[in-house]
Amino acid sequence: MADRHGSFVWYELMTSDVVAAKAFYAPVVGWGMQDVPVPGATYTVLSAGDTQVGGLMALPADARAGGVTACWLGYVAVDDVDAAAVRVRELGGAVHRAPADIPGIGRFAAVADPTGAMLHVFRSARPGQPAASTAAGHIGWRELHSTDWPKAYDFYRAMFGWSKGSGFDMGAMGTYQQFTTADVPAGGMFNSPAAQRKSFWLYYFSIGDIDAATARAIAGGGKIVNGPHAVPGGGWITQATDPQGATFALLGVRH
Repeated sequence: MADRHGSFVWYELMTSDVVAAKAFYAPVVGWGMQDVPVPGATYTVLSAGDTQVGGLMALPADARAGGVTACWLGYVAVDDVDAAAVRVRELGGAVHRAPADIPGIGRFAAVADPTGAMLHVFRSARPGQPAASTAAGHIGWRELHSTDWPKAYDFYRAMFGWSKGSGFDMGAMGTYQQFTTADVPAGGMFNSPAAQRKSFWLYYFSIGDIDAATARAIAGGGKIVNGPHAVPGGGWITQATDPQGATFALLGVRH
């Protein structure tokens, strides 16, 4: 059975220092890590318990040459990667890497929405990714920090069939618009002061105690950008950068 079109199915860190990134995230989030050899490199699979949730790899040389720095990228399932790449351009987005096969894994393309936020469209050769979960070690929320969220939303609605959920008034910052993927609440988007040059996606890793996880991030050399602070629904979040500069967030509770 194919993965549901428009659903996030994978998350990947491209980093300038693989060894340091592994040493940072293993204690902060609690992921298990397994190195898997791939042609010309090594790919580290990240697991929450018995469930594989993402991967970690060295930032490719061509990406570095293009000015890409350490970052987290999400993979969104599509029925046809080549058709999706064409559709991205039709809707005003960009294709940064043309559709290509990952032997034994699937087919992907690196794309960006019309406001610059990057992600991958992906069709797995082994469909059946785990359902979205807020359990420890899983990605519990996805947030688009945008320069123009209504424009971005129109793109994602047309591209993946996303729908609007609840919207929250943030005063001078405008509306925080939640969205659903495959009819499941999945994240939010808003016009963010952090998106000064271009939009970007921020992924929230579910952990237990927010204060303990934040302390682990600081001890590991991470920098806290925002938080910990409470969010609607009773959760607590911390936004941070890892020692190589990749932006991430933690989602937990305060005891």
